[in-house]
Amino acid sequence: MTQEIPQEFRDYACRLLGQEHYDCFARALAEPPSVSVRLNPFKAARVGLSPGGLHGADGPVPWASGEGCYLQGRPSFTADPLFHAGAYYVQEASSMFLGQALRQHVSGPAVVLDLCAAPGGKSTHIRSLLPEGSLLVSNEPVKARAQVLLENMTKWGYPDVAVTNAYPQDFARLSSFFDVLVADVPCSGEGMFRKEEAAVEGWSMDNVLMCRDRQRAILRDVWPALKPGGLLVYSTCTLNAYEDEENVAWVAAELGAEVLGVEVAPQWGVVGNLLPPDAAGSFPAYHFIPGFTRGEGFFLAVLRKSADASSSSMGASGRGAGRKRAVARQASSVALPKSCKAWLAHPDGFDFLPDGDGWCAVRSAFASRLEALRRAVKVWQYGIPLAVAKGKDWQPTQALALSTELSLPAFPAVAVSYSTAVAYLRKETLSLPSDVPRGFVLLTFQGLPLGFVKNIGGRANNLYPQEWKIRSSHIPEFTVCENTGEDLSVND
Repeated sequence: MTQEIPQEFRDYACRLLGQEHYDCFARALAEPPSVSVRLNPFKAARVGLSPGGLHGADGPVPWASGEGCYLQGRPSFTADPLFHAGAYYVQEASSMFLGQALRQHVSGPAVVLDLCAAPGGKSTHIRSLLPEGSLLVSNEPVKARAQVLLENMTKWGYPDVAVTNAYPQDFARLSSFFDVLVADVPCSGEGMFRKEEAAVEGWSMDNVLMCRDRQRAILRDVWPALKPGGLLVYSTCTLNAYEDEENVAWVAAELGAEVLGVEVAPQWGVVGNLLPPDAAGSFPAYHFIPGFTRGEGFFLAVLRKSADASSSSMGASGRGAGRKRAVARQASSVALPKSCKAWLAHPDGFDFLPDGDGWCAVRSAFASRLEALRRAVKVWQYGIPLAVAKGKDWQPTQALALSTELSLPAFPAVAVSYSTAVAYLRKETLSLPSDVPRGFVLLTFQGLPLGFVKNIGGRANNLYPQEWKIRSSHIPEFTVCENTGEDLSVND
């Protein structure tokens, strides 16, 4: 980094960490940031991907062993078809510690809210780790960021997800709806000083205190939606105790919660509670600090909401009313052909519901909950968007192509080369072999679906979403999952 660290921050951080530890942190800021990725367990196994088998792999992320991996450099993720197919996610290593909290404290099916989820790193991780039978609501209040979140969650491909665009207070209408609340709240960003010059430029103690107050307002607003006995996983990408330990202590005292521990290995270099016991108590808290851990700055704490908190869960009458509304919408829409339902590998486990000019598939066990969610907040996508009406056709969606519930035998499939895959992702017109049947065809790359085309004979209409297309014409020297047998340094 080239930006000068503000003196006020240096003085505060020295008092908090001690001079020796601050010097270690300051030296780390002069080093290049690490690059790390996390595999999608639902897809990586299909194509034999493992963290150690990635091109440029530089060791596992120790607190995300088996899924997270450091890389020696930063390849062109944009030009890697397997990135767009949802085989992996580019995620900062420190934030993968969220997985430790979930593994240790969530043992059964849960309804989870990721409150500030964009661009999707934590949400994709949460969805990968939740036990079978769980539902994730992935929310982003800022509309532009919610668009990015929607794309990334669609590419991840797991069906039991709803993507919403709502403010924390909107969820208060859903009293005791969630078993787990993950709140990676907006913060002053001190942990990102090495990666983002803007974080340094915008830092001030006034901004820190403003962030602290905003974080408390966010937690207060959403607190009624968390069940008594439910978990709050609170995290920031900052270092100071105002936004970290002091806010944890505030939640425990003011909202009513118990702070829980997370097991860590000493060799990870995780730093604990930075305040003396008489200042904020001796509760467990976890700091990832450059110079101590390989990654950027990150803070996490886990709290359990007091069991005697006053709130009521959605009763049977609410569930029934939701189901009736869903049935009413279904009755007023053009019927979905039975053949479209067969596009799913396990259609018997889903309800099929109208959604705008199309239909989506929702796990039957969650249909009533999702209907209640729709009544409370703005839901952009839920379940699997299955088909949209195009004239006399029902056109399969991109979300279906990337879903782990796609029935692969339902469509003729064509395995494409790297150059053809990139052309598809650029939304170029393609030509398919003459023996490929006309109609909707699934393109795959190295065993994973990329999306659909409509083969009309001499050419194939590219159905890749316009808003997702790759705009760069550059082809890199290598990709993370280099396994193409092609010369990737030559342009199409």
